[in-house]
Amino acid sequence: MIQEWMSLAPNENLHLPAPNIFIPTDLLLKDPEEKVKYPVLLRKSSYSRVWYKPDTMFSSPKACVKMGFNCPYARDSHEAQVLTSIFAQLVMDYLNEYADYAWVAGLQLRFYISKTYSGFEVTLDGYTHKLRMLWEIVVDKIANFEVKPDRFSIIKEQVTQDYQNLKFQQPYEQAMYYCSLLLEDRSWPWMEELEVLPNIKAEDLARFAPMMLSMAFLECYIAGNIERAEAESMMEHVEDIFFKGSNPICQPLFPSQHLTNRVIKLVRGMNYFYSKEGLNPSDENSALLHYIQVHRDDFMLNVKLELFDLIAKEPAFHQLRSVEQLGYITSLEQRNDFGIRALQFIIQSTVKGPGHIGLRVQAFLKMFETELYKMTHDEFTNNVNALIDVKLEKHKNLRGESRFYWREITDGTLKFDRIEAEVAALRQLTQLELIDFFNEYIKVGAPQKRTLSVHVVGKGH
Repeated sequence: MIQEWMSLAPNENLHLPAPNIFIPTDLLLKDPEEKVKYPVLLRKSSYSRVWYKPDTMFSSPKACVKMGFNCPYARDSHEAQVLTSIFAQLVMDYLNEYADYAWVAGLQLRFYISKTYSGFEVTLDGYTHKLRMLWEIVVDKIANFEVKPDRFSIIKEQVTQDYQNLKFQQPYEQAMYYCSLLLEDRSWPWMEELEVLPNIKAEDLARFAPMMLSMAFLECYIAGNIERAEAESMMEHVEDIFFKGSNPICQPLFPSQHLTNRVIKLVRGMNYFYSKEGLNPSDENSALLHYIQVHRDDFMLNVKLELFDLIAKEPAFHQLRSVEQLGYITSLEQRNDFGIRALQFIIQSTVKGPGHIGLRVQAFLKMFETELYKMTHDEFTNNVNALIDVKLEKHKNLRGESRFYWREITDGTLKFDRIEAEVAALRQLTQLELIDFFNEYIKVGAPQKRTLSVHVVGKGH
């Protein structure tokens, strides 16, 4: 038997796996040159803006890098939106050959590329020692992007299926989508994007990708166990590839081409309605999303809205869900669209249609007005302290901290001291100021109130 085995060797199909290039060997913690509490602007040019935050909290040999490609052509039309989605998924598909090695190494060295409001975004996090290597691989795949027809067909089919599946979203999810579609500037309905998908070919993407990348501005955040000079070097490497050389891939944007995230400002004293039939004709559920637009990002107004949400959330659920039993899905929550703050009720029901549910939301607000006025000083103080405790809860890891600061960057608010400033505002807030806020922005018939009610009507109504 042994001789028979020996006679069959060697077998080219039986071999050790290739060396895993992502296994880190240097886990030393780097001492930052300066102990900064918030991200600092490391460099800014016509090509990019780089924010840097050394790790001063987690003492971990890891880093996180986020980079957004802001490309005006990426959202120029329905076709552009669809092609950007396919581009992002194809790049991820090409990178799959590295994904298993990163995962097997136990590095938590994750990367993904996703379509965003103004282009696409790259995120990497994991052990610092091997992160630069993966970073350069990802950048190279984007810079030297080619369309492989066989993979294009597969990804196109996946994207088409993703769009088709949107028809089977629950009604409350449809209501949330319609609300965003109505509020966000220059957003395209997914139904129209689905219509253009069948006619898109690999050649279309091959023409579109260079055009999309031809004009770009890069927004980057680098944090963790990484030195300032190394962070700057990483961005210089990206700029050299995309913007430098005799035949650069990208040109910097003109000032007028920089994309901003804008939200429709509703008119004071106006109540807007939008009604659509549910996409799934067999679904008996209807849904209401009652949106109350309040203010643009402001520390004091933010905490007033958050405190009201904290105080009213449980009573709203109790009254509308438990007592009136309007629907299993019932919530009151605050909303933040690129720094525009709002309050929204979401209710999905087989029992009542969205029109009736809307009347019950108004009735709840009238009822809760009395409860708010009757609230004792101790109850108010306890709620303020509870919100302060929530805000002062520390980030659990570098990934969570990076997500928080990246939101400030992508929203354009750049208020990195938000937690401390809002806690300070909470400690100054009085009960009378909260009542005045309710009377001005949320109360039924409030002079500053701006509302949008989105109705998704199901089969049963």
